[in-house]
Amino acid sequence: MDRNPAREDLTPREIVAELDRYIVGQAAAKRAVAVALRNRYRRARLPAPIRDEVLPKNIILIGPTGVGKTEIARRLASLVRAPFLKVEASKFTEVGYVGRDVESIVRDLMEAGLALVRAEALERVRERARAEAEERVLDALLPPAAEGTTETDEDRARRTRTREKLRALLQAGSLDDREVEVSVSERATGGVDVLGRQGFEQTGVDLQSFLDRMVPKKSRDRRVTVREAMELKSAEAAEALIDRDEIAEEARRRVESAGVVFVDEIDKIAAGYTGGSGPDVSREGVQRDLLPIVEGSAVTTRHGVVRTDHVLFIAAGAFHVAKPSDLIPELQGRFPVRVELSALGTEDFVRILKEPENSLTRQYSALLAADGVEVEFTEDGVREIAETAMRVNRRDQNIGARRLFTLMERVLEEASFRAPDPALRRLRVDAEFVRSRVEGIATDEDLSRAIL
Repeated sequence: MDRNPAREDLTPREIVAELDRYIVGQAAAKRAVAVALRNRYRRARLPAPIRDEVLPKNIILIGPTGVGKTEIARRLASLVRAPFLKVEASKFTEVGYVGRDVESIVRDLMEAGLALVRAEALERVRERARAEAEERVLDALLPPAAEGTTETDEDRARRTRTREKLRALLQAGSLDDREVEVSVSERATGGVDVLGRQGFEQTGVDLQSFLDRMVPKKSRDRRVTVREAMELKSAEAAEALIDRDEIAEEARRRVESAGVVFVDEIDKIAAGYTGGSGPDVSREGVQRDLLPIVEGSAVTTRHGVVRTDHVLFIAAGAFHVAKPSDLIPELQGRFPVRVELSALGTEDFVRILKEPENSLTRQYSALLAADGVEVEFTEDGVREIAETAMRVNRRDQNIGARRLFTLMERVLEEASFRAPDPALRRLRVDAEFVRSRVEGIATDEDLSRAIL
């Protein structure tokens, strides 16, 4: 399988295989999101009349903290470069209260889509922009003849040869540290902000684009290294080569057809949730405000009106206190797919530490290798970390795989502090070493709560 398979036509099996590279277990959740993602591709291939009728099958992931809910959604969006936004339901308030309104979800999703499409557009013009930047930097290194100066053919030929020699040196990186003076454009900035960002979003006015078009750009001379000059001029040329209006339109289209919103902690706005303190901001009111966005509505943003009919919503919550049935019936009906994620055990922790491409053992080995320390994690050392994490989770609060982060920091704290140290070239992390680092803390309930 392609190691960077970001594309729209991934099959459910390919999606699950890609998720397996980073997430251990949770097969049912992976299948559910894989099918939901594939259905976006299937819908796009349908004829217009039925295509508009096929709505996304939104998903609720139910499971304790630290079992992979957020990571599944995040990796899913990156597979197809879809606009993706993660929000916490508990951060929103009913209309009329102080706090964020739910329509900001769509505005933030549009900004995420804009950033995604803009990055792709900049990548497409990168080579052209660099070529233009090269010419501008060469002009600075070898300024043209002064105006009014008469050049002979021999002078022009000599200048051309010199320029090509400089070009070869520039491309080889030999001139990177030489200083050069270049003219850099600066966007004019003003102190006018009458309504604030949210106010302008709600009126549909893209103030920044308006100012960019109306106010001429200023430029000033800066003395920088050739390497920095190439970066500045490349960025300047790339901005000139892309079309902002086209980017905004493509971003809007992609948000409407392929956007993914991950709503975390949705259980905290359910009627049965009794956690937290402070004034009641009407959990049911937040649900009712959220309902039109999930059902499909038109939201005004700085870049135009965005419809949410085909945005995929993936909600997640622990549901320790409240139950999915405590959500209002209308909102329940908009999340037809429910998947319960299983709690993680010792064997799962062992696999999490070893198998994923971004596993913690690989991460810490790479970090310490940067300081010349070779780290070896033995089988019994990995198992000891996993078993200790399970013991602490059982005795204190169960935070799932997140406990592994805390334990790894504790186990390697001394080595991380000492490196680079000529006396520390190799570190063997076995069961005895792990116990020596955490045994006193893991067995003391008060200390483990404070430190682990």
